[in-house]
Amino acid sequence: MHNSIYSILFVMMISLVACQSSPEDANPAYLNKKMPVQQRVDDLLMRMTLEEKVAQMCQYVGLDHMKMAEKNLSKEEMEKSDAHGFYPDLHSSDVEELVKRGLIGSFLHVVDVKEANYLQSLAQQSRLKIPLLIGIDAIHGTALVDGATVYPTPIGLASTWDTALVKKMSVETAIEMRATGAAWTFTPNVDVAREARWGRVGETFGEDPYLVSEMGVAMIEGLQNTTHPDSFNVIACAKHLIAGSESVNGLNGAPTDLSERTIREVFLPPYKAAVDAGVFSVMTAHNELNGIACHADEWMMTDVLREELGFDGFIVSDWMDIERLATRHFVAENQLEACYQTVKAGMDMHMHGPDFLDPVVQLVNEGRLSEERINESVRRLLEAKFRLGLFDNPFVNEQETASVLFNQDHQNTALEAAQKSIVLLKNENLLPLNKGQYKRIFVTGPNANNETLLGDWSAKQSGDNIITVLEGLKDLDTEATFDYLSVGNNPNDVTKTHVDEAKARASKSDLAIVVVGENSFRWDWNNKTCGENSGRADISLGGLQQELVEAIYASGTPTIVVLVNGRPLATEWIDEHVPAVIEAWEPGSYGGLAIAQILYGEVNPSGKLPISIPRSVGHQLCIYNHKPSHYFHKYVDAKSTPLYPFGHGLSYATFVYQNLELSKEKINADEELKVRVEVTNTSSVDGDEIVQLYLNDNYCPVTRPVKELKAFRRVHLKAGETQQITFNLTPEMLQYLDKDFNPTIDAGGFTVMVGGSSENNQLLSIPFVVK
Repeated sequence: MHNSIYSILFVMMISLVACQSSPEDANPAYLNKKMPVQQRVDDLLMRMTLEEKVAQMCQYVGLDHMKMAEKNLSKEEMEKSDAHGFYPDLHSSDVEELVKRGLIGSFLHVVDVKEANYLQSLAQQSRLKIPLLIGIDAIHGTALVDGATVYPTPIGLASTWDTALVKKMSVETAIEMRATGAAWTFTPNVDVAREARWGRVGETFGEDPYLVSEMGVAMIEGLQNTTHPDSFNVIACAKHLIAGSESVNGLNGAPTDLSERTIREVFLPPYKAAVDAGVFSVMTAHNELNGIACHADEWMMTDVLREELGFDGFIVSDWMDIERLATRHFVAENQLEACYQTVKAGMDMHMHGPDFLDPVVQLVNEGRLSEERINESVRRLLEAKFRLGLFDNPFVNEQETASVLFNQDHQNTALEAAQKSIVLLKNENLLPLNKGQYKRIFVTGPNANNETLLGDWSAKQSGDNIITVLEGLKDLDTEATFDYLSVGNNPNDVTKTHVDEAKARASKSDLAIVVVGENSFRWDWNNKTCGENSGRADISLGGLQQELVEAIYASGTPTIVVLVNGRPLATEWIDEHVPAVIEAWEPGSYGGLAIAQILYGEVNPSGKLPISIPRSVGHQLCIYNHKPSHYFHKYVDAKSTPLYPFGHGLSYATFVYQNLELSKEKINADEELKVRVEVTNTSSVDGDEIVQLYLNDNYCPVTRPVKELKAFRRVHLKAGETQQITFNLTPEMLQYLDKDFNPTIDAGGFTVMVGGSSENNQLLSIPFVVK
């Protein structure tokens, strides 16, 4: 009886679907924008051949990118590159034909709106007219596009400790992306950066899981900007799953060997936060984790990310890393096996090229992969395209692009972000400068008048889209004469002749400003000293930059050092000798103006370090949230403390913390606790302070860090003003993972610490007890 009813219902359902939208409909249901997204996905999926389905999982580099790579790279160079690609057996015209046949689902490295529109027009010639998902590395603005607004790199954004500002610039980034044809960005990078040798530190939000989580969520919310359940502005991508930021040797893509506890306590929380915020794509990492290549890690991709954390978006491979299961990790015998391993583990899209479609179709035809497994991936990818509105209009109005890029509102945000990202590391009464105070100012250094301010993941920008440090100084102080010595644009360009000349010219000046650091120029890849794939064995100043600083200091002229760099640099000598030091990171289009404004006091510095600065490369692992035994013994040849601690940053104002109090001395494990502290600006200038709250679990069956950041607040205080700041300490903040990795709160004592830095002498503390 029941079987008969089910049979009748099944026939009726099939008939109804066939009547509503047969595969030959002139107006198929999936093109009806009034239908719910899931119904549109279902309707389209049933019309697709297996080949068309797998094609949606295939991504290629853009045609212009391909042509440039064909011209400039050999096949061997392409195979080693993580930034440039072409296909030796495919001409760009062959790729165009694949698009027309509906056999490509996505492109990346399309940086021209005309090319984006052209590719979409090719896709409209395909049988089902499925639009392309065009992705771009819009890491800090869609900076790979010439003419775009370039905001500070993420390490600088994290130094603002301003999540509202990060969300705002992310909204603006999404607007510029859509105006240039892209709808998906491979950011935020939520790697927790605990290894200064790693070249990609500047692409992250620093060393603390909570701060990384908060910044990552702000960026995701700004980029995706969901105002309706069925719509995205653009799609964000949390990357790189997982822990490539602490490889065994500091090199990008090298093995990572960390305990499951470290993975769950340090590296996984930002992904949980991203998933909870609704991030719709995740990218896997180059590296292996504990012997398992991340692109074949079913435990991480499926068991943890999907089943445990509840991720319902799609997973994309990193650059050619499916191929590298066979060619780099040697866990697959060939490309067929590599495709099998990665799709079985949970992969949804291949970045990039032709060596994925045929192998996956073959695996399905052989029965090793089910078509339903393919459908799972394709559903996610089609849902993304529907929610982006690409089926309704995949094209961009090219006439409007120019008015969107680098518009005045976005320029204002870029300047504000640069101002707030800069960290004053040291100041012995030299700053702020007054206009006209120094008649002759000597300026030099490889980063004094170049585009290193733009950071990694930026194209070479037009001259009007960047203000260098030298230009910012000249614009701000018209009463001074600036004597500029060019020493090249790269740290390795500095010569002994430059050093000698700099000392002589500095001695004839009233003030010296030396701008040193690193070089992240993607357009000069072979000379990069920082950024993707630019790991370093030494984190001191490269080339003869140290000698340059020492020579200028020896001239007797008051000296300021400005650091422009993407990773922590070991500058202990500079800290011990030079009276004023600024960490500018890579502050973007308006970095030069922001640096000048801070030097002259037009802007009061407010940035705080999101990462500890070590004294040397030998001081790794230099983190504030270390375990109690981390420094039980000390180094015999150097101080064991960081050069500058996490959370450090000076101001021209002075702030005093007092009257730290709790709403209760004893609480139940399910209760919230209010923490109050008074902060007073005791100076004569207004300023912003970043109030930081740390927590320590005094005794625990599992060893706990000496302190962990649990909350922060950016506050503006007028001269002489006092504010009472209140934090809510929730039960979740008290949890730790027990021996079985279950979240747990134990009865016992805790210590709350509040102040302007993670350094103990900058913190007030007060105990409480969980009953």
